[in-house]
Formats: sequence, structure tokens, C-alpha cells
Amino acid sequence: MSKLSRPELRSAVTLACVISLRLFGLFLIMPVFSLYAKVMPDASGFMIGLALGVYGIGQVLLQIPLGLLSDRIGRKPAITLGLILFAIGGLIAALSHTLAGIAVGRAVQGMGAVAGAGIALAADLTAEENRGKAMGIIGVSIGLAFLLALILGPPLEAIAGLSGLFAATSLLALASLALLWLIVPTPVRARAPAAAGVGAVLAMLRDGRMLVLNGSVFFLHALLTASFVGLPLLLADTLQLPVSRHWELYLPVMAVAAFVMGVCLHHMREVAQSLRIVTVCVVAIGLALLGFALSGSHLAAFGVAAAVFFSAFNLLEAALPSLVSRLAPEQLRGAAMGAYSTSQFIGAFVGGALGGIALGRLGPDGVFVCAAALTLLWLPLVITGARGITRRAATAQAHLA
Repeated sequence: MSKLSRPELRSAVTLACVISLRLFGLFLIMPVFSLYAKVMPDASGFMIGLALGVYGIGQVLLQIPLGLLSDRIGRKPAITLGLILFAIGGLIAALSHTLAGIAVGRAVQGMGAVAGAGIALAADLTAEENRGKAMGIIGVSIGLAFLLALILGPPLEAIAGLSGLFAATSLLALASLALLWLIVPTPVRARAPAAAGVGAVLAMLRDGRMLVLNGSVFFLHALLTASFVGLPLLLADTLQLPVSRHWELYLPVMAVAAFVMGVCLHHMREVAQSLRIVTVCVVAIGLALLGFALSGSHLAAFGVAAAVFFSAFNLLEAALPSLVSRLAPEQLRGAAMGAYSTSQFIGAFVGGALGGIALGRLGPDGVFVCAAALTLLWLPLVITGARGITRRAATAQAHLA
């Protein structure tokens, strides 16, 4: 089995820190936002969901342009622009006292659309056979950032308030910027050839393989954002677990998720293996969402469902971008990752909006039932797409032989 070289390991770990610091700031809001947003003067189920998911609009507007820009001018300058926008958005949200104002700040944060360029930079810095491991390291780091945010979000909110959490997101974006330029290596090949024009980008976007992977990340983040419209309320109101103790549940859950990630990483070396993992994870997420809805006041049942959900989520966070980076044309990798991240954040916006609507009409349990129903649309897409990608790879190998 090929191992990451020392430069590849250094690149993967430091870039994982850059990505995770920014996401840690984003995740800090999630475990407490719906609880404290409901007492704001313009609070409603829809506004809570909108403010939580609206950052997806900014991501949609700039992911592909920033990804394509990173192909042209280099990954680091494009990521720098995105991190600055993210920091400005956090400051706007920190100074706002209504959900409408927070939504504006979150939308500007979303314009800091660096995910595609960041993952493309990770792909640039690793060999193809090691890309799954690099994405796995980034996936584990995202999981750890998520865990720390779930643990630290409630006590930090108690100390600094919701505005303090938003201010922290801006500071963390600036810390990510320092790491990017001081530690992360600059790839030798950071620009696309001039021939990679609009026609090539559109052809890449229409590729059936990209459509399946982009559709998958859309569903994944729609379900994640919708879930976090209901999860804090379910824990606090139904399970009667005080906000200050939510970490006691999330800590073992995320430890299980990290263990599952470590066990499964070596199965992501080949495209076919990764596709099988994706299919299993879609089924697992659907069952976990139903588990949330049916757990009632049983904390143990909720914990099992949460462990399944976040294990599947972490695996998909590693497998999907790795597949995109391997299947996209090299000269358009930044644009491909931009399209992938655009789909991700369209999903976040749609999930937040639908979750807010479901919360207002059906309550927290209704949020999870509606989210589980979406997996019935996602699963056929994955199964059909996996067959097509596998057949195409087999045909290509036959031609080479």
C-alpha cells in the first residue's frame, strides 16, 4: 500500500488545519443557534432556518468563479480573497441584533467560497494514489473541528454571547489565512492552461460522473443543515438535556465516527470501493434520521442514531471530494471542486429553508422525517451513478489494454 510521503503528509495536515479552523468557526454556531435565535424579535421557524442556511447563497455565487480563478492565478490568492470575505461576514453578524441582520452577515460569510479551491490545493499537493488518504486526513480534521465546536459552542456562548461566537469566526478566518501563507506549501502547478475555457468548463459540468457526485454533496449538506434546525431543540426540549451538557452526548458520538473513519480509510484507494462506501452511507443516513424522529425521550437510542449519522457524514466528506478530484480533468480541477462546493452549499441553503419550514409546521420530529424522505431521492441517484462510473472505468481500461 502506498504511503503519504513526508511532504504530502505535511501538506495534508497543515491544509487540514486551515480548512478546519474556518469550519470550526462555522460549526460553533450550529449547536446553539436555533435555541437562542427563537427569542429574537423577528424569530420564526423559517427565519431561523434561513439564517442558518443562507450562507449557501454566497457559496453558490462564488464557488465556481473562485475555483476557476484559482486555476488561473493560483490556489493561495483565491483562498485569501475568500477568507477575507468570510471574516467580514462574521463581523457583520456579530454586530447584528436581529435574524435579518445575522442572515446578511451569514450570506457575506458564504461569499468566502474557499472550499473548492482548498480541496483542489490538497489534490495538487498529493499524488493521485494518495489523494484518498489526504482527503481522509482533511475529513477527520473536519470531524474533530465539528466535535470541538459542539463541545465548546454552548459554554463559549454563555461567556461571549451569540455575537461573540460570530466574532470568533472572523478571528479564526484570519488565523487560517496566516497558516495558509506561513506553513502550507505552494504547488508547482497552480494554473490551468489557457485553452481551458468556458466550453471546457461547461462540458465538465455536464459530465454524468460530476452530476452524480455534485448531486450527492447537495443532498448530504441539505440533510446536515436541516438536521441542525431540529437537533438542538430535540436535545433540549424532548430529551431534557441542558445545553451545557450537550457535549456529553456529542463526545462519544464523534469518537465513534472518528474510529469508523480510521477503519474505512484504506477502502477508499479505488474508485469502485469509494462508490460502495458512498452507497452504504446514504442508506445509513436515512436510517439515522428516522432514528432521530423515533428516539422519543430515549437518550441511548438517540446516541446510536447520532453515531450512525455522523460516521456516515464523515466518510462521505472524505470520499466525495476525493472522487471528484480523481475523475475531473486535471486542468479544471479547481473549477470542478468549485462546482462541487457550489452544490454543497446550495444543499445547505435548501436544507436550512426546508428544515425551518418543517420545524414551524411539524416540530423537530417532522424535520427528521422530511429529511429522511429526501434520501429516497438520493439513493437511486447514487446507485445508478455508481454503475455508470464503474462501467465507464472498465471501458477505459479495456481500451488501454
